[in-house]
Amino acid sequence: MVTKQDSGRATISEIAREAGVSVPTVSKVLNGHAHVAAATRARVEEIIAKRDYARRPAKRSKKAGLIDLVFPGMGSEWACEIIEGVERVAQEAGYGTVVSSLSLDGSRIRPWLANLAERKSDGVLLAVYELDSKQIQRIKSLGIPVILIDPVGQPGPDLMTVGAANWDGAFSATEHLLKLGHTRIGMIGGREDLQCSSAREDGYLAALRRGGVDVDPSLMVPGDFSTESGARGTEALLSLAEKPTAIFTGNDAQALGAYRAARSAGLRIPEDLSIIGFDDIPAAEWIEPGLTTIRQPVVQMAETAMRALLRHLEGDEELPQRIELGTELVVRGSTAAPAA
Repeated sequence: MVTKQDSGRATISEIAREAGVSVPTVSKVLNGHAHVAAATRARVEEIIAKRDYARRPAKRSKKAGLIDLVFPGMGSEWACEIIEGVERVAQEAGYGTVVSSLSLDGSRIRPWLANLAERKSDGVLLAVYELDSKQIQRIKSLGIPVILIDPVGQPGPDLMTVGAANWDGAFSATEHLLKLGHTRIGMIGGREDLQCSSAREDGYLAALRRGGVDVDPSLMVPGDFSTESGARGTEALLSLAEKPTAIFTGNDAQALGAYRAARSAGLRIPEDLSIIGFDDIPAAEWIEPGLTTIRQPVVQMAETAMRALLRHLEGDEELPQRIELGTELVVRGSTAAPAA
């Protein structure tokens, strides 16, 4: 069996370890910096040659000065915030942004890949998206790095991702309701194909178990992150013989649908039904009563992904595979203790 050591190729960290120096020192040698002792430089250069390390320039020249940002759809406030964050950092660095909306069924992937090759974009950010291994390889064959924002499914080990702490956020949302005294807590899930949906469901379940509350499968209904699915899910939960006193929705759009369904049923929020969302979109603050929700740092996620892409283009090889940003519970008027 051929190991990485046997193959002769190594990472910058392995070269540093073998040479007995720090990673920054190896980077200085690779990038031609003067402030490295001659003996140290010679030792590092010898290991680089022995291990057949593929050098990259300290800074890659721009091909087109463009970054591609791709969504499966742009009709949401979440997408607008991602665009805002990416463009803010891209413009500061002198890059333009090409924004594309490609259906998840892949029907427009081939022409987009052709256009990508023609534009010679410098990098690609895929937001809530998933390409198969052949498509990813096609992009990489063009010499174009890829970073995923809040990815669909489980990305491959060679792809960097940036996302939010979805499990933690859902745990905090459910724990908040438990502390208020709720034990019948419904959940309206998100799209099944999204990694964030399963993480939020797991966080909800973990909080119930930690709080000593038995999990009732009838209190968990599916959704797709739309307002309509929030309304349908709430109607289903309110049709139960033993109704929930609180509902955790997979995102704020579903929470808005839950408001509508609750009011159609003649229920007051939060006196008769507490509702909590996820995202903290602008509407969460101005709706009456204000929506208690989990603030997801969407703009910051986009900025972080764009900065990571810039670091990659500058030859930084020590980027983590996953960057996860923290979420925050924002308490407003839609949650209260259950009626006696």
